[in-house]
Amino acid sequence: MKYENWALAELPKTWLWTDFESISRELKAGGTPLTRTKEYYDGGKIPFVKIEDIVGSSKYLYDTKTRITEQGLRNSSAWLVPRDSLLYSMYASYGEPIINKIEVATSQAIIAYIHPQDLIVLDYVYYYLKKIRAELTTRGTTQKNLNGQIVRRIPIPLAPFNEQLRIVARLEELFTRLDAGVEGMRRVKVQLRRYRKAVLKNAFEGKLTEEWRKTHKEQIEPAQNLLARIRQRRKVNDKLESTQPINTSEFIPPESWVVTSLDELSDQIVDCLHSTPKFTIEGKYCVDTNCIEPNKILFQDARFVSEKTFEDRIRRLKPRANDVLFAREGTIGTAVTVPENVDVCLGQRMMMFRPDEEINSHYFSWGLMSPFFEKQWKAKVAGSTVAHINIRDIRKMVLPLPSVEEQRILVEEVERCMSLADDVDRNLDQSFLRSELMRLSILRDAFEGKLVPQNPDDEPAEKLLERIETEHLGKNGLSKGKKQFELSHYVK
Repeated sequence: MKYENWALAELPKTWLWTDFESISRELKAGGTPLTRTKEYYDGGKIPFVKIEDIVGSSKYLYDTKTRITEQGLRNSSAWLVPRDSLLYSMYASYGEPIINKIEVATSQAIIAYIHPQDLIVLDYVYYYLKKIRAELTTRGTTQKNLNGQIVRRIPIPLAPFNEQLRIVARLEELFTRLDAGVEGMRRVKVQLRRYRKAVLKNAFEGKLTEEWRKTHKEQIEPAQNLLARIRQRRKVNDKLESTQPINTSEFIPPESWVVTSLDELSDQIVDCLHSTPKFTIEGKYCVDTNCIEPNKILFQDARFVSEKTFEDRIRRLKPRANDVLFAREGTIGTAVTVPENVDVCLGQRMMMFRPDEEINSHYFSWGLMSPFFEKQWKAKVAGSTVAHINIRDIRKMVLPLPSVEEQRILVEEVERCMSLADDVDRNLDQSFLRSELMRLSILRDAFEGKLVPQNPDDEPAEKLLERIETEHLGKNGLSKGKKQFELSHYVK
């Protein structure tokens, strides 16, 4: 990697550009003991850091999933990294720093940085590495990687030591406020999930339309009459699967409602083909669990199949508008209604219902996502590797059924509530994005010398770098040579 790949900003007069190696006491990758040698791992007490210990973690590392023995340490290139050092990922999720609060060894995918104490503030380096993660130029064949040479040559804007302290203090002050706001938004996200679940619970217990029933009591058709018409149309009631018994101590439907099986409510129920379709760049939409949200097909995420594959996958039943698709395997429980004027086929893990003509398809799909229905399918989940529900069991599961008009009113109320929740969700997502952009802006200002004022009494970074080199000279008996960049060559 050449320095010309970096857009180096103009720095305050008391700062200078140097590189990572020049501000290090030690900058060295680890190694992995042979995994087939049990003696290197069994009963080990030395925390051993892998990439997965760093990814998704907070600023500090307090524990690891793996431990190695002293024998494993001696028989590999792993070494003991003292606590309060910085670990930096080089493979897979590369460019992630973390400060270890315990003594550790690391794999070769991680390079450890030991800073010159009282000369470099470790948190200053940590925040700078967070700032540049998106700017890294990497090498690798099967995956993007860093390596030791790249890491050593990463340009570092070196501030006077006292200013490093001020910058870190200000960053932590600002990020504490920012993190508090983000955590508050996360809590709202959790509350929104609970709110949506409560809406569906109340809807399918009859509470959401309770006031409507009171004001329309004389006009409400008993759902038993509706069910009788459905049975008359189908004329196959004697062939229907028996429904699961309802525990009336937990759920007593409103007086005008009935509870009946999905088999009775559906003209047809079909499963998908149990094979993975061959996807194409363009063609007909194939709907699977990758492109659905509650009552919404995300066509921008849907994949395509050829005309031939499409015809094969609709041979049991071609989906049409107002059919209901349901994820019965893997990520179970999401239902969507097929919209008008679009051809789709079922991908893996999906099944389809064609509700009776007097069953509101949106009522049906929201019902499949209600806590009332969720409790039933969770009791029937099978599979140790991939969770699924057998279609025979699903046929016998039940939904509460109101009149045709109350179905419509209920759907309107549910979708009004869900729309409000979606609006809040979108606003939160925008706020998350703004907070991340603000974080990046703060980091940019910090490492361009704009976050805190300079103090003319601070020892300039050039003198600080000389003292770091003197420490190396005393340690190694030779000078590494000062690595200060000529800004005129690199600043854009």
